[in-house]
Parts: sequence; structure tokens; C-alpha cells
Amino acid sequence: MYWQNLTSAGLDAIDRQTPVLLPVAAIEQHGPHLPLATDRIINDFFCGELDKQMGNELLILPILAVGCSEHHMDYPGSLTLTHETFAVQIEEILESVTRHGFTNLVILNSHGGNRGICQVVGERFGASYPDCQVVVATWWQAAAEKLLELNETGFGGVGHACDFETSLVMLATPELVNEAAIQERQNISTYEWAEMDLLRSPRASLYRSMKDSTHNGAIGDPKSATREKGETIRDAVIPELAKILRSLPVGPT
Repeated sequence: MYWQNLTSAGLDAIDRQTPVLLPVAAIEQHGPHLPLATDRIINDFFCGELDKQMGNELLILPILAVGCSEHHMDYPGSLTLTHETFAVQIEEILESVTRHGFTNLVILNSHGGNRGICQVVGERFGASYPDCQVVVATWWQAAAEKLLELNETGFGGVGHACDFETSLVMLATPELVNEAAIQERQNISTYEWAEMDLLRSPRASLYRSMKDSTHNGAIGDPKSATREKGETIRDAVIPELAKILRSLPVGPT
């Protein structure tokens, strides 16, 4: 169920233990072949799939499309919020939700640059609202084990505008993928201990702008992307997210 599509009376009739999901994304460059809205498109797509599967078991809030993308601002079209502004938006929306009596709150993230501040928000909001369960989920982390099995491009092959993201956009909005502009891997290496990708964490974090990380705005190997791979990724991610969401109304065990 989409929050904004309900009437006030319709929403008031919903069980207050129903999980409420807030999708957060980004509007930023995604290499030469994907649209600025890639992270939003992917999150919208996953929300739609969850809605199909869960129906009245889930409430989906309007998406926060612009996120924390300062490290992309060297590329035209990228939009960004400060961490403080982004956090305030999430917290005030979630506070509104709690004022209507809902207690199971999930932030669903689709942008790497949002992860740190989302975790801070989750901890801060959870401490301030002890009667609520606050969950922060990033789609590729929720299904990391299954996605590792699908990784054909090796370490560094999945990252940003990679074959995973490209495959999902091919599935969700194929008309927005410029397949003729897809290029080979353009990653820029750095310290061995700082190397990472979408599915594997570094031993220590090193701040780098996207200009320091890639020659063309993409990280990974988008050339192996296909619509069929997008379907396989969807089939790996949606059950894991649904499992998390369905566990919340009954409380922790």
C-alpha cells in the first residue's frame, strides 16, 4: 500500500503494527550510460515489487529522491543534500508516522553515500523512540550472500553504474539505458587496504570523490548487464527484504 494513495480514513483503519517503509535514494551521475535517477528508479522498482508481494502487509511512504552525493558533484546533473538536511528530512517524516501510531519503521536505501548517515539516523531515532523498531536496510546488503553468487565480474566488478545497477534499470526502465555508451571497467585503484566494491567492505575506509575512483563515472563492469540478470537480482533481493519486513509486526525473538 502506498501511503499517499490512501484516504485519511483508509489509513486510519490500518493496523498500527504494519511496517512503514521510507525509501531513500539519490539523483546523481551514473556514468555515460545510465540516467541521473538510477538510484531512485531502482528503489521505486523494489518498492513496487514489495507492494505486489506484500499488499496490505506493508505501507510505503513517498520516496526521498535526493540524497548525500557530494562526492559526485564534479559531474554535471548531480544533486546533493548535506548530511544534516538529509537526516532532518528522514527524522521528521518518521516522527510524523509515529504520531499516527505506527511503530515498525524501515528505511530502505539504494545509494552508497546514504549508508553512514542512515545508520546514524536509525540509532538516533531508535534511542529517542524506544517504543519503535527502527530498521535501516540497503538493498544489496540485505541480499549480499545471494548477490555474491551472481557476481560474474569478480572483485571490483560491482560498484556504481555496474552490471547490477545497469541490469536493474534495463528491467525497470529500459528506455533510459544508453546501451551504445556502455564502456569497459574504468576503476582507479588506490591503497590495497581501501579497495572495495558493492558487496565487499574495505579493511579501512578512505574518502575519495568519484573523480578519484573512476575515469568515466562508473565503477565496475556494466558490459555484462542484461535484463535477465536484472530479473535474477530482483528475485534474490525481494524475498530477503520481504523476510525482514514480515518479521517486524511480531516483534524481536
